[in-house]
Amino acid sequence: MTPTEAIASVPTGLFIGGSWRDAGRTMPVENPATGEVLTHVGDASPDEAMAALDAAAAAQAEWARTPARARSEILYRAFDLLHAEVDRLALIMTLEMGKPLAESKGEIAYAAEFFRWFAEEAVRLDGGHMRAPAGGARFLVSKQPVGPCVLITPWNFPMAMGTRKIGPAIAAGCTSVIKPAAQTPLSTLALAEILQRAGLPDGVVNVVTTSEADEAMSPLILDERSRKLSFTGSTGVGKHLLELAAKTVMRTSMELGGNAPLIVFDDADMDTAVAGTMAAKLRNIGQACTAANRIFVHSSVAEEFTRRLTEEMAARRMGPGTEEGVTIGPLIDDRAVEKVTTLVREAADGGARVLLGGVPEESGVGHFFPATVLTDVPAEAEIGHAEIFGPVAAISTFETEEEVISRANDTPYGLVSYVFTESLRRGLRVCDALEAGMVGLNQGVVSNPAAPFGGVKESGLGREGGLTGIEEFLDTKYIGIAD
Repeated sequence: MTPTEAIASVPTGLFIGGSWRDAGRTMPVENPATGEVLTHVGDASPDEAMAALDAAAAAQAEWARTPARARSEILYRAFDLLHAEVDRLALIMTLEMGKPLAESKGEIAYAAEFFRWFAEEAVRLDGGHMRAPAGGARFLVSKQPVGPCVLITPWNFPMAMGTRKIGPAIAAGCTSVIKPAAQTPLSTLALAEILQRAGLPDGVVNVVTTSEADEAMSPLILDERSRKLSFTGSTGVGKHLLELAAKTVMRTSMELGGNAPLIVFDDADMDTAVAGTMAAKLRNIGQACTAANRIFVHSSVAEEFTRRLTEEMAARRMGPGTEEGVTIGPLIDDRAVEKVTTLVREAADGGARVLLGGVPEESGVGHFFPATVLTDVPAEAEIGHAEIFGPVAAISTFETEEEVISRANDTPYGLVSYVFTESLRRGLRVCDALEAGMVGLNQGVVSNPAAPFGGVKESGLGREGGLTGIEEFLDTKYIGIAD
């Protein structure tokens, strides 16, 4: 399939109540590798977004009554369709987001696993029964869907972040309105079409694409019919949405910003540490909230680690994600390039050494920034306090375990941390001490549909995936029965 054919295969309207509707206006979708417009999609107004909530609310009661096995089978069919169409879907994702095709194919497989996982969980929702301790009554506990949900996804994992939210909502018996990021709406629109083919009833999932997120989605969050908000994005936007959700005491899940530390101890297996750092740093071109942001290496192994990491980074080929052999695609837009450029320049001005890269491409085509390695990064440098969201490895050294734990925890964020050591005792001790919702011990990727994903502190609330992921979409009801 050619890029033109792939883009043409995606519906470009709003998906409301099981129908594709033309919006009153449209917005462009750009290829970040070329700057060219791929297509135009609907740019929903607040009224059009509200129509999507109307559809979700109208479908809620019937969907909640639908047997769990029926909901599960729809998710299984969607799982199969995602795998059957992986090449088309991966090409769409690479064209609108930029990541290399191999990574896009990996994301489609990862996204599909959320549908399979929650298809399995849908039929295992249980409650409880017990006699009152003092006698005279019985307790019956059941789980019920919370109701219509508002789901907001980011641009960096446009398919997986959709299935990670839609999957448990469908499994739990909730309807939803999902708003993808304006930069990458095509993957979500393609997903909606797949769910429709999988037999999802009208109105259960509705898709609203818009360039005016706050204006279009705030009324939905403030509407009392909406009972759940799930958001993945920046901490600043998350705080704003939490304020809105508080108006109706809406259930919320927030997967927000990160500032992940990666720690390499003196006894680390160097092959494992370098490979794990590459995975934690360069996944999605470094544009991930789980990306290793601050790399702390024990001074006794810093020279070898830095040399080997620099060699690995230098071997990576940059270019459009559709080209064979490319492992570093473009950043999402010019603002992203400007941000990374500023962070690197300020760190260098403050005393950091640039061992590789550090200067954006000057071709004028696309939004590229090369693989970059910095060492001797000052503690006060902004690059150690802001999400880099680019292929930049910022390295500093440490001497003691106590010191590095203190530095790793010195951030308002707590999404994920990474630890490399061959000592099981040290590894478990440090994992316990790190203030993070997730820790990768001798591995650079922690995301898995079967594991609970989420952070602490300003990195968010609630968990997605794993056994707890579906609980976020369920209310617990207790019924007291007199004996």
